[in-house]
Amino acid sequence: MTRIQEKTKSKTSSRISEPPWYKVVMLNDDVTTMEFVVVVLMQVFHRSFEDARKLMMDIHQKGSAVCGVYPHSVAETKVEQVVLMAAANAFPLQCRMEEE
Repeated sequence: MTRIQEKTKSKTSSRISEPPWYKVVMLNDDVTTMEFVVVVLMQVFHRSFEDARKLMMDIHQKGSAVCGVYPHSVAETKVEQVVLMAAANAFPLQCRMEEE
């Protein structure tokens, strides 16, 4: 490898970094039913019934919980799906994304 190739390689590799990942966080409220939260976790986040039930209890008891960690566009889509499902069922369930 020539010196020019080595310099180019080191410059290129130093500029490439992993894109940020985002946590999708579901928030507790006093109106949305626990059953609906379980359904959302199963449909949107592809959780098993048992996993969805445990996560729903975390959300209920702690006020919020991370439902998954995704690249920006996927996290954004998941948040939108949750909000749209909630609105379609007249629930105020909220979800947000946070950079990890």
